[in-house]
Amino acid sequence: MTTIAIIGAGLIGRSWAYVFARAGLTVQVWDQNPEVIARLPQDLAEMIADVGGDAAIAGRIHGKATMAEALKGAGFVQESGPEIADIKKALYIEIDRLAEPDAVLASSSSALMPSVFTADLPGRARCLVAHPVNPPHVVPIVELCPADYTDPKAMDFAEALFRQVGQVPARLTREIDGFILNRLQAVLLAESLRLVAEGVVSVQGLDDTIRHGLGRRWAFMGPLETITLNAPGGVPDYMRRYGPVMARLTDDAARGEAFTESVAQTIAAAFPNLDVAARQRWRDRELAALDTHLRDRSERNEING
Repeated sequence: MTTIAIIGAGLIGRSWAYVFARAGLTVQVWDQNPEVIARLPQDLAEMIADVGGDAAIAGRIHGKATMAEALKGAGFVQESGPEIADIKKALYIEIDRLAEPDAVLASSSSALMPSVFTADLPGRARCLVAHPVNPPHVVPIVELCPADYTDPKAMDFAEALFRQVGQVPARLTREIDGFILNRLQAVLLAESLRLVAEGVVSVQGLDDTIRHGLGRRWAFMGPLETITLNAPGGVPDYMRRYGPVMARLTDDAARGEAFTESVAQTIAAAFPNLDVAARQRWRDRELAALDTHLRDRSERNEING
């Protein structure tokens, strides 16, 4: 059974530790800040309680005093350090040097492509990005992005491992800025900001349109299946019926200019006296409940054929 090393024990690192331990794997955790490791048991206990998890999960997660201790015997490494190229480069020099020779090395990077910080490593062929959505213990998608030198066997191993622990890997064939999720999110967010900034809709109205509209469908099927089902003849029929209209709207869609300080202030004003940390914990509880519901439905569908 594969032992997992977690390098970086912030919000994402702790969440990954939970994912792997929940599946029964042994997890070894290190962070450059000793105080983070000292708080790890308490932080894990709160995380587990928030999502109604089994307290025994924490017993499979072990904080380590050094990176070398965390990497010892681990067949898979999930790094979740700062999103700064120079820091990641320095971190990966040490990870590549200290990790087991056959270990696969994955980064939680959400913006840096793997070639940015692994290109000069002796073991670069075993490196990839495994980008989660925050927080991965209640949102199962993980984007697997290779560099052009990444060994396909490393990708195969990562894909199989993430499926084993209950995540949903989306495997990319090559590097692309932003991967998949953030490219999609950026386009939707830009148009959302523009519509609010221009006073077309309120912050509440915009969020409700997604929450009670697109989000309802997207919780259990993607946009491509959505359009497949939105015309009697499937996608070819959809393109004939709605393609010209959708293309016109896309041509008029907002771009990078939509990300302004003024619209940020407008949105902030819609959430007065917001306790961000408390709301994040509420979000995680809601996501955990949704995750349980969708997994239960998926299992029942498989049983019923």
